[in-house]
Amino acid sequence: MALAGRAALRWGPRLPSPSAAPLCRAAGLPAACERRYSSRGKEKLDMSTYPVESIRNFSIIAHVDHGKSTLADRLLEITGTISKTDRNKQVLDKLQVERERGITVKAQSASLFYNHEGINYLLNLIDTPGHVDFSYEVSRSLSACQGVILVVDANEGIQAQTVANFYLAFEAQLSIIPVINKIDLKNADPERVEKQIEKLFDIPTDECIRISAKQGTNVEKVLQKVIEKIPPPQCTPADPLKALVFDSTFDHYRGVVANIALFGGEIAKGHKIMSAHTKKRYEVNEVGILTPDEQPTHKLYAGQVGYLIAGMKEVAEAQIGDTLFLYKQPVEPLPGFKSAKPMVFAGMYPIDQTEYNNLKSALERLTLNDSSVTVHRDSSLALGAGWRLGFLGLLHMEVFNQRLEQEYNMSVILTAPTVPYKVVLSSAKLIKEYGKDQITIINPAQFPDKLSVSEYLEPTVLGTIVTPHEYIGKIITLCQDRRAVQKDMLYIDENRVMLKYLFPLNEIVLDFYDALKSLSSGYASFDYEDAGYQSADLIKMDILLNGNPVEELATVIHKDKAHAAGKLLCERLKETIPRQLFEIAIQAAIGKKIIARETLKAYRKNVVAKCYGGDITRRMKLLKRQAEGKRLMRKIGNVEVPRDAFIRILKREPDK
Repeated sequence: MALAGRAALRWGPRLPSPSAAPLCRAAGLPAACERRYSSRGKEKLDMSTYPVESIRNFSIIAHVDHGKSTLADRLLEITGTISKTDRNKQVLDKLQVERERGITVKAQSASLFYNHEGINYLLNLIDTPGHVDFSYEVSRSLSACQGVILVVDANEGIQAQTVANFYLAFEAQLSIIPVINKIDLKNADPERVEKQIEKLFDIPTDECIRISAKQGTNVEKVLQKVIEKIPPPQCTPADPLKALVFDSTFDHYRGVVANIALFGGEIAKGHKIMSAHTKKRYEVNEVGILTPDEQPTHKLYAGQVGYLIAGMKEVAEAQIGDTLFLYKQPVEPLPGFKSAKPMVFAGMYPIDQTEYNNLKSALERLTLNDSSVTVHRDSSLALGAGWRLGFLGLLHMEVFNQRLEQEYNMSVILTAPTVPYKVVLSSAKLIKEYGKDQITIINPAQFPDKLSVSEYLEPTVLGTIVTPHEYIGKIITLCQDRRAVQKDMLYIDENRVMLKYLFPLNEIVLDFYDALKSLSSGYASFDYEDAGYQSADLIKMDILLNGNPVEELATVIHKDKAHAAGKLLCERLKETIPRQLFEIAIQAAIGKKIIARETLKAYRKNVVAKCYGGDITRRMKLLKRQAEGKRLMRKIGNVEVPRDAFIRILKREPDK
């Protein structure tokens, strides 16, 4: 009995397959446990009935909030993948943060079965994010597709991210099906949008499909167009196995679940496979398709998209863009992806240092699900041990922080975001130390002095702004204030204008998007892409407290903006630092030059309170003795910026 009990503890209870999922729910066990048992009880599908000719792999791309997820819901309903209910809203958006914000953060895939003209088709759909920060997710998804549905809002028309996503698909040489959504809205103007699509993308107006994803109008036409216009994958099951890992998630019970697209061969449970990146060998435990829940299958064949579980326990093993092949049957690795380029860096520290190891493990698991985040170890005198993380943008940083809190129950301190600068060294000593004459600086505390540098370089981005024409004047002024250079201006139609500007990245990283939205009453949209580095007059601004620099508050800034930024930071510190028994000088300095100063007055005892009348010299003597005491205290007293003061200063955005 004891042995049986021990086995049950070790391996977990043997639940009967079909009823196990409700039992998991009733027992309050995690969703992953429910998925684990429910997928175990399902009948395995035979995927050999879908030859390559009847497979279509496609993505839905669009600007944020143009109805991608709603269209995906209708497609799932029409093909019978999910039952029709009023609760089908954002079915593929599984993260809590996605449902709360109403945006897609992570690309999700689903396999649909559809009968068209008597032939059964397998349609693999990937729903992608629309926000500029997550364009890396879009480019990854497109690598597993042969075509895209480009969704445009009939009311808002073409926006900045519509243009960016179109060119991603165009460069990948994918078939593009333009769809005009939300035709049921009162102010919808599909004719105007069709003309915009023809003018900007050179797609004839008669190819556009007008739909209402919310009401389901004309959605069936979209499926028929997908089958007619998008070509099947160019591969055969007779080829050796070649599978691309285009996404992965971490399951606490089963390890890594890799999303794969097969470009040749077939894969089944028990196959010995190898990774082209890590050269490690695995045995396949389970393969299947996503409908959108996991549905195990006997095998996956060339051209199909599904998931694979192969006992990968380490976070680094499931490299996005990796190629998997059969053991002892090596193949030429697929090109993979351009690695994501972090645009914004921020320090992350646990609120309590005893939580360091828990936060480390949470970061490792979350970076597997979001491989575009880069992680470097870092430490700070005030905040302790932590990490310097690289993100694709500010929304990406916020979403990552929110996921840490919701999925791993971790509260953290995030420092002010900075951008990566490059420095061309002139000092022979530094060149020898680093082994090269050009280095990248992601932490302002490591910014080298002007004397040992021949040139500073700052990152730039090519920004696209689409706006109604009445806001042009205000937006041009805003862009000029941010040191932007105008590159292009094009009228999409009589009401909308597309502006292209070259921006320094540090000028748009904090509050540019908010300022643009408030200037244009929310009508302007903004998108950017990396445009390399340019020479700039950069300086490091230090914050001194009684002459001692505070490393955590050092910032890299353009020379023209240093005075205003220094004054603002000094004023903030004056509000935040608690008063002492001695006077504190709060200064912003560039090198030896002080550019801004605030003085925090000392607490003073009223030493003349006992003087009532009498000679003035007695009064002056008491005040002089107090002043000498304060001077001595200031020499030996240290100002420690309290931890909560750091948090308040670093978390507050610049005043608008």
